[in-house]
Amino acid sequence: MSTDAPTRPEARNPRGFADRRGADLTAERRLVARVSEVYERWGFEPLETGAFEYADALGKFLPDADRPNEGVFALQDDDEQWMALRYDLTAPLARFAAQGWETLPKPFRRYAFGPVWRNEKPGPGRFREFVQCDADTVGSDRPEADAEIIAMACEGLRAAGLDADQAVVRVSNRKLFDGLFEAGGVTDPGQRLTALRAIDKFDRLGWEGVSALLGEGRLDESGDYTRGANLPIGVAATIEAFLASAGDAALSRAATLEAVARAGGLGAIGEAALEELAAIDRALTSMKVSEDAVRFDPTIVRGLEYYTGAVFEAELLLDTTDDRGRAVRFGSIGGGGRYDDLVARFTGERLPATGFSFGVSRLASALKAAGRGAAEGVRGPVVVIVFSDADMQHYLDAVSELRNAGIAAELYLGRAGMKAQMKYADRRGAPAAVILGGDEIAAGQVTVKDLDAGRTLAAGVTDNEAWKSERPGQRVVPRGDLVATVRAIVAGAHTGS
Repeated sequence: MSTDAPTRPEARNPRGFADRRGADLTAERRLVARVSEVYERWGFEPLETGAFEYADALGKFLPDADRPNEGVFALQDDDEQWMALRYDLTAPLARFAAQGWETLPKPFRRYAFGPVWRNEKPGPGRFREFVQCDADTVGSDRPEADAEIIAMACEGLRAAGLDADQAVVRVSNRKLFDGLFEAGGVTDPGQRLTALRAIDKFDRLGWEGVSALLGEGRLDESGDYTRGANLPIGVAATIEAFLASAGDAALSRAATLEAVARAGGLGAIGEAALEELAAIDRALTSMKVSEDAVRFDPTIVRGLEYYTGAVFEAELLLDTTDDRGRAVRFGSIGGGGRYDDLVARFTGERLPATGFSFGVSRLASALKAAGRGAAEGVRGPVVVIVFSDADMQHYLDAVSELRNAGIAAELYLGRAGMKAQMKYADRRGAPAAVILGGDEIAAGQVTVKDLDAGRTLAAGVTDNEAWKSERPGQRVVPRGDLVATVRAIVAGAHTGS
């Protein structure tokens, strides 16, 4: 008979999949609720699609159609068709719009939020599962549709907790470079892509580094060599003029467009892009969107093979620190743009679309790192302390009264003593603890300990005996005043001792 002990699985979560709880999770949910309220007020309807899409519907989101599990998590259905967990929320929208376009209101305006999955190598701050929140307009080619998305994104960031001077949305148009490349005779897709990737590094490398990457290549400090785009000198000179306009934050949106126009060499496509940006500027100005909140920046080239026109990127301007107090740069906290080709994959006909997306967890982390309310308003329940089984009815009555009054409350259901129960209440972030000992019950009273006030006062107390005698944040009230007393504490009106 075998005496081997049964093999127990190791308790661990898969790499790139995080567990979330308590204040962080509640903060993310409230962030989504606040932004969703903005989207609905702007006339966008909610849409929820399934977690899985057929792999061929994901299109260019799949790195390699011959390896359906590359970049996404995929499996075969019983009919041998490949399905994949959605990579983002835009590809499902394109499929949904193509599938039901005849019955949808046109343009179709929707917002969505939910988890997305990417089968990529996880690392610090990079997860395989995370939550996105999007808003899109499908079926309008008007630049005002882009302007509305941009303005709504600004309001969404305000609702999320960022003041007007704490985030900026930078806007450009992909067709500026399309026109420049065409006018300069740069037709090779690989050469164009290399150049755009170089321009995308402008804020990190400056013109000297970008110039090298637009030419033969660049040797970085680690000794790694990056092959350059080998652009014609005239095209590189025009790009330099572009980037000079991007570096001047004092320029208005209109002045930035004038500076780009003076650079020349845009061709017909680039001139059309400037006209679209000018129309966006007029609409933003009409909607009272300030020059500080939205700026034009020709270095924005996000979504190299995705966007077809206007592109925008939201950047956090607040100083942020990590858990050790070290300065960190969050940079982009969301973005979007115009994509007119996604639905055409299904219908064969181009359907204009524009939208904005932000990563919920990333934005919540940015707010937390900036000390801006990651746990704002997130509190645990009031805890009713338990002393004796014989008095259980009194405890149950108290917790029911609090809940019926709309106050989050729980009855301690462990078997520890009072000291441990108070420690439990503190760890739960409880605003108050309710104490109904034998003396209180006999006298028709209740002791309410204001834990918020206690935490505040504890920071200034150096004498332990004084602390014990003062019993900060604790008061005895008539039993009938329980709800009113606790409600005042939860509302922030600390009553002291």
